[in-house]
Amino acid sequence: MKKSKSAYSEPGKLGKKENHIIVVWVDNEAGVLARVVGLFSGRGYNIESLAVAEVDKKKHVSRITIVTSGTPQVIEQIKLQLRKLIPVHKVADFPSNKKTLMREMALLKVVSSKTQLDKAKKLCKKYKYTLLDSTTKSLVLEVSALKKEIDSLIKKLQPLGLASASRTGVVAMTKGSEIYKQN
Repeated sequence: MKKSKSAYSEPGKLGKKENHIIVVWVDNEAGVLARVVGLFSGRGYNIESLAVAEVDKKKHVSRITIVTSGTPQVIEQIKLQLRKLIPVHKVADFPSNKKTLMREMALLKVVSSKTQLDKAKKLCKKYKYTLLDSTTKSLVLEVSALKKEIDSLIKKLQPLGLASASRTGVVAMTKGSEIYKQN
């Protein structure tokens, strides 16, 4: 087996590898996303999911949500390096706990018989799906849930004729009136 040269290799004495949701507020201008992603790839850090959108049109600010993993030291290094990028306004590390809301959206296309399509809709019912398209042989559903729930749903839909899945990646926000400050 080939040994990885990634910064994530062998947590060992540096601590246990954990998943983190890092949110970065940046100027919405050409090349900023490439610089943020380049920071990760240049140092061997993996991005498990990435979601980006402009959140303030007047100030031209975009919010980048990155799911990554590493030891506590690696995560701190990532945040420090992100803060050094010129167009970065704020960096926040959202904890995976009861104070954080996390969701991922998926579009799921099932192509099958009417019976299988009905079973697919029944499986998606608990996610309060939205039916976006329907024919006698196919349907496209929109589902919003936790990443692990979408993973599980996709696995269950495969034998029913899941033909395609498109996912946004995780987005996160704190509960209540708390506004995430830079840490």
